[in-house]
Amino acid sequence: MTVPSAFTASLPPAERAAYGRKARKRASRSCHGWYEPAQRRPDPTGILERQSAERVPALVPIRYGRMLESPFRFYRGAAAVMAADLAPLPSSGLQVQLCGDAHPLNFRLLASPERRLVFDINDFDETLPGPFEWDVKRLAAGLVIAARENGFSDKEQDSTVRACVRAYRERMREFAGMPTLDVWYAQDDADHLRALLAARAEDEAGHRLREAAAKARTRTHEKAFAKLTRVTAEGRRIAPDPPLITPLADLTAERSEARREEQLRSLVEGYARTLPVERRHLLRHYRLVDMARKVVGVGSVGTRCWVLLLLGRDDDDPLLLQAKEASESVLAAHTGGERYSNQGRRVVTGQRLIQTTSDIFLGWTHVTGLDGQGRDFYVRQLWDWKGIARPETMGPELLSLFGRLCGACLARAHARSGDPVALAAYLGGSDRFDRALAEFGRSYADQNERDHQALGAARSAGRIEARHL
Repeated sequence: MTVPSAFTASLPPAERAAYGRKARKRASRSCHGWYEPAQRRPDPTGILERQSAERVPALVPIRYGRMLESPFRFYRGAAAVMAADLAPLPSSGLQVQLCGDAHPLNFRLLASPERRLVFDINDFDETLPGPFEWDVKRLAAGLVIAARENGFSDKEQDSTVRACVRAYRERMREFAGMPTLDVWYAQDDADHLRALLAARAEDEAGHRLREAAAKARTRTHEKAFAKLTRVTAEGRRIAPDPPLITPLADLTAERSEARREEQLRSLVEGYARTLPVERRHLLRHYRLVDMARKVVGVGSVGTRCWVLLLLGRDDDDPLLLQAKEASESVLAAHTGGERYSNQGRRVVTGQRLIQTTSDIFLGWTHVTGLDGQGRDFYVRQLWDWKGIARPETMGPELLSLFGRLCGACLARAHARSGDPVALAAYLGGSDRFDRALAEFGRSYADQNERDHQALGAARSAGRIEARHL
């Protein structure tokens, strides 16, 4: 994947820095502050309805039900709404590979292939090249929304965002002075996190980090296997829990078992061809025995997501994979970038570019669904040492610290795909960008609350159906 960029990597650092400072003429750092909706702003509920038209109809009410639970949950599902709001704003023109949905819950503890815990971005459904500030703004607004739900004062909300953006800016300055390979190899592993918390080992932050790390290590594929499967007369199978988990056999009762097995085999074979040779060899040690549709997340509800149960040596040697539908990124209509023949490949390639360490079973495929329509998917392990943050349980100091970790992590992702020298020069050494993003976060959180209320009004008017599960 080529990231569109106005800089040339072979230029001397001084010229790259000059280009970054020149970008302030296109978009000053202060102009990223206050958000006001465009005069002809698209109807946010209409944007969500257009997305829902491509999803499983029976699951769409669950999506709306989850988004209506709180402004923060609405925000998690409204990446398309925010993309439309960001597009008309002044742009720095400094391109990176965007996460595309950098809200706070998409930063978490993950397992590296070497079985070390790392802190990294987790979700890449919307990844696409674009202006670096779009990711930073999504993260900043998400922190304000989480802080408001926790009852933080305006001053505490500002402090949280400014800590996050300062960490992004300062770490980008560090990367600007590092050799290229050192930037690529940089990781936020458990040792790095412990160093950040060295002076606070006995306070709440240190305790919560140790607790999160311990819990993440329990979220193994073995635990998922025990939770999601059961022993049947045919052997180990995925346990149904409709509508959240529905086995393929229940969705295709009219089809013969031979037809279902053919469909499953075709899915795995297509996916296997996208893996490196050695991973393909590893996958051949497993056989696919069952598959079920699973409801996941908030914004992803209604997309076609499958859990695949594979068994190795025996029924106690499992591999659980998740095949998730990949549609065109919500950013695509606003970036004018290249299009992709397979959206699953877009997700996987973007993830490998900006995530420091990726799942060994990460791949993609194209599958003809139950309705006869061909769709793109990306595949990864279902659970693998994933530690999920809970911002709603954090006080001001802890959320500020979490924001710092997210900001530094996002800087590392952007430095891998963009030009850290130009980015650091644009951001500068003052707190002007930090203050602007705090202002943006507050004003966009106001907009998010209005959009959340509008979705509630659409339900009350009978325009949409919501189901709480």
